[in-house]
Amino acid sequence: MTETLFHAYTPLILWTSLGLFICRFLPQWLPRLFGRGLYWIGVPLELFALARQSQLGNFNNEIGLPLIVPIITVGTLLLGLMVVFLILWKFKDYYHDRASFILASVLGNTGFVGLAIAPFLINSDALGWAVLYSITHNVIGPYGFGVVVASYFSQSKATNSWWIQLREILTVPCLWAFPVGILTQKVQFPQIIESGLQESISVVIACAFLLTGIRLAQLHGWKSLKLAFLPAAIKVCVIPLLVGIATTWLLGLSGDRRLAMVLMSGMPSAFAGLILAEEYNLDRDLIASSIIISTLLLLIMLPLWMLVFG
Repeated sequence: MTETLFHAYTPLILWTSLGLFICRFLPQWLPRLFGRGLYWIGVPLELFALARQSQLGNFNNEIGLPLIVPIITVGTLLLGLMVVFLILWKFKDYYHDRASFILASVLGNTGFVGLAIAPFLINSDALGWAVLYSITHNVIGPYGFGVVVASYFSQSKATNSWWIQLREILTVPCLWAFPVGILTQKVQFPQIIESGLQESISVVIACAFLLTGIRLAQLHGWKSLKLAFLPAAIKVCVIPLLVGIATTWLLGLSGDRRLAMVLMSGMPSAFAGLILAEEYNLDRDLIASSIIISTLLLLIMLPLWMLVFG
């Protein structure tokens, strides 16, 4: 397991460290431009490439899988949002940027670490559950609910309205990129384009972690890290515990299927929250700090989830 985590974390450590190093040499305007480029071009290109190579149809041989996993995923998001709103009501004087707190606690994308370690921790029969959870969460979570939250809290009360939120959702490039990728799976592009699309996945991930490193280098001391402990604990500790209990008592899941849902719901926050923070000018310090803290917390929680829900 240690070796698996090492391989999963290598890109994060490498590119984040590079971002920490080069931050001092960059102009102030470049990180925001970099983040917006990932939002409008990089991540949609990555999702388009992933959709073209995904084999969702292969999951149909397991009865109920295409339906139950999205239900669990959406239920996890709603449960997490309820927990977060209760905590924000209690600690409203500490967290002034609610959108960043929500993104860091619930709506940060999962999958990078989760899909890297899942094949080593669960059997092949349950792997489809982890993959489908990751796809559903990333599309509905950060690029669905996440966009609504970021847009709502970034607008003034005078300019906020339901049609603005609808416009933001309809213009999210990631939500268009994934279905277009699915619909064009059988379309053969020239080999150079196909190769470029597959290479773009690793390039976008590297650029996202580079941006994370740049923002970490700009943190304002211990205060940013201290505020990140609560959203990171919600993401990696509280939500997977609730998912494990709910899937056991309400759905009767056990074994590797239950563990797959717990693991994917408890993966650390990744770069989607930071990209949304760049696009909507939110608290980048809180989200960047939460990525690091939640990643470190996973090392502690992962053996516990395997012991309790495996």
